[in-house]
Amino acid sequence: MTTIKVGDKAPNFNSKDQDGNPISLSDYKGKKLVLFFYPKASTPGCTMEACNLRDNYERFQSLGYEILGVSADSEKRQTNFRNKYNFPYLLLADEDKAVIDAYKVWGPKKFMGRTFNGIHRTTFVIDESGIIEQIITKVKTKAHTAQLLDV
Repeated sequence: MTTIKVGDKAPNFNSKDQDGNPISLSDYKGKKLVLFFYPKASTPGCTMEACNLRDNYERFQSLGYEILGVSADSEKRQTNFRNKYNFPYLLLADEDKAVIDAYKVWGPKKFMGRTFNGIHRTTFVIDESGIIEQIITKVKTKAHTAQLLDV
């Protein structure tokens, strides 16, 4: 779905996290960032993906990575999701879809024979200088860490 390619400059963004705090890409300058987009908080696939990243968070940290999750859910829904599963990383409440649109992960999807618009589960790895170094469009929710780190 996305037209962003490895080697492109990561689109800048300004949004709010689950607690209403402003977050922008520049907050991660000098750090590697795993920016993962998921369709909806607390759904089975999204929970598996987010928990897989949570369970390997220390490994990511030891390699110099930060993690940031993004969906179009409200701050309240993101807060509940984060608290229920004890995520050590922030979740963006991108209700206006500004970040989702900037990364071009919104578009037509098919499920059970019907077509609708939604978030395509996609992960971007952004290097310390803001360049896209990896894009995963076929996310394996139960083994996402392996997709990112065991390449």
